[in-house]
Amino acid sequence: MRLVRSVVHLSALALCVHAAFAPAHAATTAPAAKVQKAQKTPKRYTIEQFMATTSVTGASFSKDEKNILFSSNASGIFNVYTMPVGGGKQVALTRSTTDSTYAIGYFYNDDRVLFTRDSGGNERNHVFVRELDGKETDLTPGDKHRAMFAGWRPDGSGFYVLTNERDPKFFDLYLYDAKDYKRSVVYQNESGMNVSSISRDGKWLAFDKPNTTADSDVYLYNVATREMKHITPHKGTASYSASTFDPESKRLLFTTNDGGEFNRIASYDLASGQVSEVEKADWDLLGASYSRNGQHRVSVVNRDGSIDVRVVDLAGKPVAMPRLPGGELRQTTFSPSGRLVAFYLNGDRSPSNLYVHDFGSRKTTQLTQSLNKEIDPNDLVEAEVVRFRSFDGMVIPSIYYKPKGASATSKVPAIVYVHGGPGGQTTRGYSAQIQYLVNHGYAVLGINNRGSSGYGKTFFTADDRKHGREPLWDCVEAKTWLASLGYIDPERVAIMGGSYGGYMTLAAMAFRPEAFKVGIDIFGVSNWVRTLESIPPYWEAQRKALYDEIGDPVKDKEFLVATSPLFHAANIRKPLMVIQGANDPRVIKPESDEIVEGVRKNGVEVEYIVFPDEGHGFSKKKNQIEASARILAFLDKHLKK
Repeated sequence: MRLVRSVVHLSALALCVHAAFAPAHAATTAPAAKVQKAQKTPKRYTIEQFMATTSVTGASFSKDEKNILFSSNASGIFNVYTMPVGGGKQVALTRSTTDSTYAIGYFYNDDRVLFTRDSGGNERNHVFVRELDGKETDLTPGDKHRAMFAGWRPDGSGFYVLTNERDPKFFDLYLYDAKDYKRSVVYQNESGMNVSSISRDGKWLAFDKPNTTADSDVYLYNVATREMKHITPHKGTASYSASTFDPESKRLLFTTNDGGEFNRIASYDLASGQVSEVEKADWDLLGASYSRNGQHRVSVVNRDGSIDVRVVDLAGKPVAMPRLPGGELRQTTFSPSGRLVAFYLNGDRSPSNLYVHDFGSRKTTQLTQSLNKEIDPNDLVEAEVVRFRSFDGMVIPSIYYKPKGASATSKVPAIVYVHGGPGGQTTRGYSAQIQYLVNHGYAVLGINNRGSSGYGKTFFTADDRKHGREPLWDCVEAKTWLASLGYIDPERVAIMGGSYGGYMTLAAMAFRPEAFKVGIDIFGVSNWVRTLESIPPYWEAQRKALYDEIGDPVKDKEFLVATSPLFHAANIRKPLMVIQGANDPRVIKPESDEIVEGVRKNGVEVEYIVFPDEGHGFSKKKNQIEASARILAFLDKHLKK
């Protein structure tokens, strides 16, 4: 599932997108806050105030470039909105009150809109069209499949959709006519590989094939001849992943870490087969894309937990993007002419805001104000990138939040916050949940334990077949590092996480019961055998890779039982909170039901919260508010003096 490769870029293997949401233990990068004077206690804000903040994502320009489309949860649930590019009133184009709805984009030649929506978090997304009169039509009707938008034809006459309606294991590719929505099959998938890119001339498809979670290949498919060609033969472990075809449909750009630790961007010439290097960095390049008019190439670098967006013209010359204080640029989208670019600015103390920049006038306009006006950003905290040495000397990078007012004479409790994955990554950027906890006096260490993405191939594979052991021990060592700061009370440290992070929480409670005072498990795996047997059918292509890393539920059952907290629930003696979405298709509800039952048999306090209208990750504000408020109350009960 790889349960989530990264919070920066998602893969089909993702089991979790996010959680809701010198001496051996000395820091190799000391947090700046450690040498600062203690700061005064900030104003405390309620979870309702934090959740009054609006989340916005996505961008698509209208044909005339006068309006911009995006998704917002201003209503309490995500819907599709539009507004003028120069600023003004936001208008809701969808008004769902039950199911999260996300914009795909405007049609190229008129103001119809494509969007996607599932049902109650079950991840069976469908592709819809909103007609000019407001009528909504499901272009992929049915109850048992999911569909994904895959791109536009350059002239806007059609668009591509992937759906597993024919066979739940495999996604077929269809081309829809933009006028009457009639569709034709472009590729019937029997290989199990994933369509990752379509050339603008429609003649070529690129496929990603996972071999293991760290080793993958790219295949090239000729639509006319139906020839499938393996273009990345290699020896040893290496990741290859298709990014995009160039605007002329002559080259395929892909990322690879073959021969090194980090991903770089290379190209494959479709005519000659020649491979050339396009771009590299000292960190992972996450991929590349082109503007609609083909005049700009955008690439993204995952630089030590931060995002670095690069834009160049056709000659490779850097294009000057706006430099704004308080955050990092993300999600760049060019208008049809290339005259305008939309982007998001996200910072530790500022949630994402949508901007539009005009290259002609050099004017940059902020379109949204996401942070609740009742919250003073100065009461929030900046994150710090820190590192510590684990039990075997391996350096563990992490993202750290120090609460204001913490000092040697005013010690605070702490939380080791574990990301999803296993191969996810905690990065810098705004998190309402983390800022809420820090605002109420908790230090939070977002640990990137071994196996996390973003720190090189060796680090990424260091957790393979070791889950429940070495990665968990990194989390225990994190507690030792926190105690070394001098203002953390080592007797008041919790562990918390979602999905794989939830598994790590349960593993800590079961296998290292002395380490943490409480645990908060958010839709975490308790029984690897069942989870691996019950993965959704549309993950068939990744099944072998997943088994290779975590274990085969038949061949490795003994090992999986040994590392599954459910079978060791009798060891759990510390208070536990468990939070679950009833419709979760990745970590199904019995995973939480049974661990709760097992721990309660010990006479241990367990608080169990189930949201009937959520899946893997909570998208509705009312549920986010309830979950976060109850998490804080649980922590305060057990960790506050």
